[in-house]
Amino acid sequence: MSATNYSMFNNAIIDNPNTQGVKYAGSKLKLIPSILSLLENIEVETILDGFSGSTRVSQAFARCGFTVVSNDISEWSYIFGRCYLKNKQSPNYYQELINQLNNVKGYNGWFTENYGGLDFDGSAIQRDGSKRIWQIHNTQKLDAIRDEIDTLNLSEIDKSVALTSLILAMDEVDSSLGHHVSYLKDWSSRSYKNMKLKIPNVWVNEKDNCVLKGDIFDALENTVVDLAYFDPPYGSNNEKMPPSRVRYASYYHLWTTIILNDKPTVFGAANRRADCSDKVVNSVFEDFRRENDEFIAVKAIERLIKSAKAKYVALSYSSGGKATANELNAILNRHGTVIKTIEMDYKKNVMAEMKWTNEWLREVEKSNREFIFLIVK
Repeated sequence: MSATNYSMFNNAIIDNPNTQGVKYAGSKLKLIPSILSLLENIEVETILDGFSGSTRVSQAFARCGFTVVSNDISEWSYIFGRCYLKNKQSPNYYQELINQLNNVKGYNGWFTENYGGLDFDGSAIQRDGSKRIWQIHNTQKLDAIRDEIDTLNLSEIDKSVALTSLILAMDEVDSSLGHHVSYLKDWSSRSYKNMKLKIPNVWVNEKDNCVLKGDIFDALENTVVDLAYFDPPYGSNNEKMPPSRVRYASYYHLWTTIILNDKPTVFGAANRRADCSDKVVNSVFEDFRRENDEFIAVKAIERLIKSAKAKYVALSYSSGGKATANELNAILNRHGTVIKTIEMDYKKNVMAEMKWTNEWLREVEKSNREFIFLIVK
């Protein structure tokens, strides 16, 4: 793929658009060039990103000039979407707000009580035996800044930019492996730094993008686009290791709490939100149960493709997912024609386009494979 390509609607497709996000287990950052290459030589103006997560893919689509509908069920993805995709102001417009928030004096509040820790000779293990994700000097700033945001009379977009900036700042000083279900025993080097808000990498959106928050099937009922891109969470195909049904709700519960500032009931060693426990939250795409001798997760993938009101559908799929290669191949061909298949080998960090559409069936048994399929319905 050359540095710049053009679709039939003259949208400039850039190999590596400037996107921004937190550390994220499901990030498609490395796949963005391949995802964008799907758009070559097809007529596309509007795109749905059905599971937007960190919104990096949505940002990339929007940066390339497409009109984007971004959807995810999480609170923080919705806020990120509004920050990046709905912004109509130049970045400098937010400088005064960011300066004001950085100048707020920190204090002990709810976040410090539940997530702030002291350094005991480099150990993050506290006197009570608990581990904390942030050092106390940063949670004190978090408490003060988050409360300050609620006192300001901000527009929805301005507030989304402020919250995104706060989450990005806290992500840069955490002591974790990139998620919020367990924390490091020893403080990470970055946790000693002082958190500081910066203006997110926003730009003036010329298109009227749409940001939704809710179940994907609800979003599909009223969304008509040229292309729908789906990257659903994957259920493990290891029968002895059923996947966590709440991976994304649980993995990033702190971002939800920062956005809502609702001081929820927490539980467990990581002080997770009670409303992100296995008993409360469930993703049909990670469901390990069968129904009428079919995996619920596999049926959900078929419903997803069938329900999409789009000429083209792009689907990301992991070789470790619940659907077998043959099952997925049958689903894809029942609802359209596969016109492009791209493989990502994470070990080699190599992307390659399959020379014929069923070649991936021979590759899927190899480990660490991710595929992106483009079908025309």
